[in-house]
Amino acid sequence: MSRAQFEERLFGVLRWIVIAFLAVITVMPFYYMLLLSLKPIDALLLDPGSLWVSTKDFTLSTYRDVLRSTDDGGQGFLKFLLNSALVSLGTVALTLLAAVPGAYAISRLKFFGHRQVSALFLAVYLFPATLLAVPLFVVFAKLHLSSSLVGLAIVYVAQTVPVAIYMLKNYLVTIPYSIEEAAALDGLSRLQTLRKVILPLALPSLMATGLYVFMIAWNEFLFALLFLAADPGKWTVPLGLAQLSNGVEVPKTVLMAGSVVLTIPVILLFFAAERMLTEGLTSGADKS
Repeated sequence: MSRAQFEERLFGVLRWIVIAFLAVITVMPFYYMLLLSLKPIDALLLDPGSLWVSTKDFTLSTYRDVLRSTDDGGQGFLKFLLNSALVSLGTVALTLLAAVPGAYAISRLKFFGHRQVSALFLAVYLFPATLLAVPLFVVFAKLHLSSSLVGLAIVYVAQTVPVAIYMLKNYLVTIPYSIEEAAALDGLSRLQTLRKVILPLALPSLMATGLYVFMIAWNEFLFALLFLAADPGKWTVPLGLAQLSNGVEVPKTVLMAGSVVLTIPVILLFFAAERMLTEGLTSGADKS
């Protein structure tokens, strides 16, 4: 066996070992969390280390307790899910609305300092969120938006627009200029070219950026706590989950059910978006 063949086989085996290891450390925590959410509390106390659930112990009562409204004795997570969805989807829409023109301008237009603008956008993340929390709360309180889902979405937009512009810019610079030149020859204005040509080609990047922004807004806790703590009816899922974790009388199985409820929408959205990322990148776009 030659050295090249030996190295090829060795690295082939090591690759699968690494993939299996990463899969285990990624899947096992979620699997155990899901497992605990399907057990009654007495079965968990009897055998906390069990890695499966028997048919006699299997129950969905934890999810009913988590999703049921507080008026019916539940934890009210259905309302929290709706609030989180409204804030996250609103954040994605507003972020992309602002980031697409900004990313296009940076990637296509020539102006003084255009190469340094991207770094300046990312410089926003040099400031810790705790440093910005109090000034933002004071400003939004004066605007009567301190206990509002709309105000929270605007705060998230201020955080997500810089990274969204950076992500979209890195994709837009890869689109050939010849495509825009062909569109100009067809009589399209720059705005029409952006809407009819560039955006369809940038759909994979838009999906990836939107998913990333959605995850940021869906999981954010600090600003949600600061803005919505006084109004439980407007809480998002992370706030509801924090309430469960701090409750002594709440069984850990119910806490795990709440964690699964928080995680599942992001996983489903990721797999739905993943299929769209690979479709129709540049088919038939360039006439040259």
